[in-house]
Amino acid sequence: MTKIFPEDLAARLATRAVHAGQRPDPTSGAIMPPIYQTSTYAQEALGVNKGYEYARGKNPTREALERNVAALETAQHGIAFSSGMGCLNSLMMLFKSGDHIVIGANVYGGTFRLFDKLLQHFGLQFTWVDMRDTQRIADAMRKNTVAVMLETPTNPLMQLADIKAAAGIAKKAGALTIVDNTFATPIFQQPLALGADIVWHSSTKYLNGHSDLIGGIAVMNDDALAAKVQFIANSAGAVPGPMDAWLTLRGTKTLALRMRQHDINGRDVADWLAKRMGEERVFYPGLASHPQHELAKRQMSGFGGMVSVETGSKANANTVVTRLKVFTLAESLGGVESLVCQPAGMTHASVEPARRAEIGITDGLLRFSCGVEDTQDLLEDLEQAFKGL
Repeated sequence: MTKIFPEDLAARLATRAVHAGQRPDPTSGAIMPPIYQTSTYAQEALGVNKGYEYARGKNPTREALERNVAALETAQHGIAFSSGMGCLNSLMMLFKSGDHIVIGANVYGGTFRLFDKLLQHFGLQFTWVDMRDTQRIADAMRKNTVAVMLETPTNPLMQLADIKAAAGIAKKAGALTIVDNTFATPIFQQPLALGADIVWHSSTKYLNGHSDLIGGIAVMNDDALAAKVQFIANSAGAVPGPMDAWLTLRGTKTLALRMRQHDINGRDVADWLAKRMGEERVFYPGLASHPQHELAKRQMSGFGGMVSVETGSKANANTVVTRLKVFTLAESLGGVESLVCQPAGMTHASVEPARRAEIGITDGLLRFSCGVEDTQDLLEDLEQAFKGL
């Protein structure tokens, strides 16, 4: 369990991103924390050590990352994992067979796969609801409900959940509120301040920002809850190596800067697509036409770089992705480079076709991750790719 330094909470986000949770190395004065590439630590005597025994449990490089991200989320504790799915699976170990979880119907395909194809076979119960409607969350609560899980904005339809309202419902039932903050990042959304108990990220995405590692992280304020999650991380072992922790920490230093450009590009790409394809076909919470735009303005300070658009058919989608030159056809998101994917055949391929159709993930839907390139180059790339469509 890694607790941040109290003074880290005082600084603004961009300053926290650069400095929080780390100090110059006391041995050499190195500005960046060393990569402690070790599996074990020398102990001074039986039961006497410097706070480190075995690297699965604790690693100084990993701790620096954990303190940094915790500070960004205004949390007291951070626990890093080897992947976003490793993080989520570990959080599910907080619960036991027979426990019930309310979760959004439109979530990342890997989340659905983990819950529907694996965890339900261990006795966990899941109810999938449209999180846009707070009443549906309330109606889904049971006596054995232990958590309400939100992904907001959702992947790939950019639907929002009212975090404060959902957390209120969960709290009344004695359940935890767990929020996937991967798309918004702590720069644009602070779920803990709105009542969430646990916030988690696929740090593969925006936190790292350079598409060169896989990782996950969870943050929280409750000491006892953090101790449980840390125990699970050490026991189950889904922890990141020190190099991945160091690379992610390198990424978070520029998170505030990058998110500004992601946001600029996301807004401009969404505007272009809305004018070209029609507002009803574009999914982006920053558009005034988005059904939950007012909620977005209320609980987010920016709208980010994720934009989805309905092209009308798989053939149209294929025409666009094969023409694009700056946007690269690939899974994942949140890197400095712009990407495009077809969720139905890529990120959400594990979701049954009938369920995808019910949710609204069609073969013609494309999801754009707008990077930090020059905005005009992205728009010109779209112009030639959508020509004649």
